[in-house]
This record gives sequence, structure tokens and C-alpha cells, in this order.
Amino acid sequence: MTFVSQRFESLRSRGKCALIPFITAGDPDLDTTAEALKVLDRSGADFIELGVPYSDPLADGPVIQAAATRALQQGTRLDQVLEMVEAVRPQLHSPLILFTYYNPILNRGIKPFLQQISQVGIQGLVVPDLPLEEASNLLQLASEVGIEVTLLVAPTSSEERIKAIAQQSQGFIYLVSTTGVTGMRSQVEDRVQYLLSALRQTTDKPIGVGFGISQPQQARQVMNWGADAVIVGSAFVKRLAEGTPAQGLSAIAEFCRTLKASLVME
Repeated sequence: MTFVSQRFESLRSRGKCALIPFITAGDPDLDTTAEALKVLDRSGADFIELGVPYSDPLADGPVIQAAATRALQQGTRLDQVLEMVEAVRPQLHSPLILFTYYNPILNRGIKPFLQQISQVGIQGLVVPDLPLEEASNLLQLASEVGIEVTLLVAPTSSEERIKAIAQQSQGFIYLVSTTGVTGMRSQVEDRVQYLLSALRQTTDKPIGVGFGISQPQQARQVMNWGADAVIVGSAFVKRLAEGTPAQGLSAIAEFCRTLKASLVME
């Protein structure tokens, strides 16, 4: 399997900005999630972020919260998600990044959790409620099994904290574009351009920008500001949930291709 960092090196060497779509596992059902992973993989996704539904998703806005609630009501659980990933993984080219809150990891045990997700073919991990001060154990154990844990930089982070997070983050650095939760915004905050510049002076690691990006022109703007990746969540989750599963899959395929086309450098 290709590490997240290795895929970024390959994209960078070709001057390409990565597209990272996010979907919620189990919404509307796990069979559709498996198909969605394949659809996104062949429609231009460079990585795919897969959210594990959780009952108290503090970082998620209304669209993804609603998706997680529907998935949980369907009975979606972590073991089922990982079984689905194991089955579909051989058909995917894109590295998979698991997005989960810290409580499910602690409940299972950090090392068993990491070993299990590695065995089914997950390459990256994002834990939005894990503060830097408590991340060292997870980072160390993840390195031992070949999982890269990506840390988040908030737009309110101090320069000192940005440097500390950049130093520890694996795979890439996840720059949150807006204060608050995920969701679709009408524009990307100008502060993102400043934060990208500040991070560039601190690290040469790839930087992905997420939270609030929902339109091709926003993705292109973030790319032009210097991002190595654009992460889009709520806009994909919303499209996948509308209409029948077949209609949702068709909608995310078209949207993924449109976003990817906006990231072609002139």
C-alpha cells in the first residue's frame, strides 16, 4: 500500500493539488458506502476520507451530524465499517484516511485499534478531538504499524502552536479553514491564505485545507493560495444522501469530476 505521505510526494513532483472527498460510513447504508468509495476513486479522488459515525460529533456541522445519526440508526458500527473497507480496499487506488473521534479508539484500546485498521487497508487517521498534548502515544504506536496520523491546525492557533503541530503531524497537516464546525460556506476566509503562508515558513510537509469548502471556485482559490490538498466533506455527504442511492452515487461522481477539473493548474 502507498503511504499518505508517499502519495503526496508523487503529486507534488507532478505539480498537482490533491482532492480529498469525505463521506460518512453507513449513510445511507454500508453497501452504498462501498460503491461510493469506488465511484470517488475512479472520479478523480487522490485520497478518500471515511468518517466513522459517532453519537457526539463535536467538530461536525449539521449535514455530517445528520448523516452520522442516520448511519447509527441503521446499526452501523466500527467493526462493520472495517469489514466493508477490507472487502473494497483491493479495488481502490486512493489511500484511505479514517476520520474518527478519540473515544472509540480508547474504548477498543489504542494499539488493537491501530492494528485492526492497518490490517484492513487504512493508511491515514484523523482524530479531530485529540489535542496535541495528548497525541504522542497515538502517534508513536501508529508509526509502528504504518498508519500516519494527521493533526489539525485551527485558524485561531498561535504561531507557537502551529509550529508544534506541524512538527508532529504525519502524512500531511490538516488546516481548518474556519472557526466552528464543518459545513458548506459561501466563501473561504482570507485568514486561510495567511495561515498557509505561516505554515510554509515552518514546515515543508503537505498542507490540506478543509471545513467549509463546497464549490469548485473555492477549491481553486485554496489551491492558488498554496494548499497541497483540498478536503471537501459536507457537499459530498449532502449529494450522496439525496434521492435514491443510485442518484446519490451519480451526483458525487459528477461533483468529484467537477472539483478535480477545478484543480488543474494552468
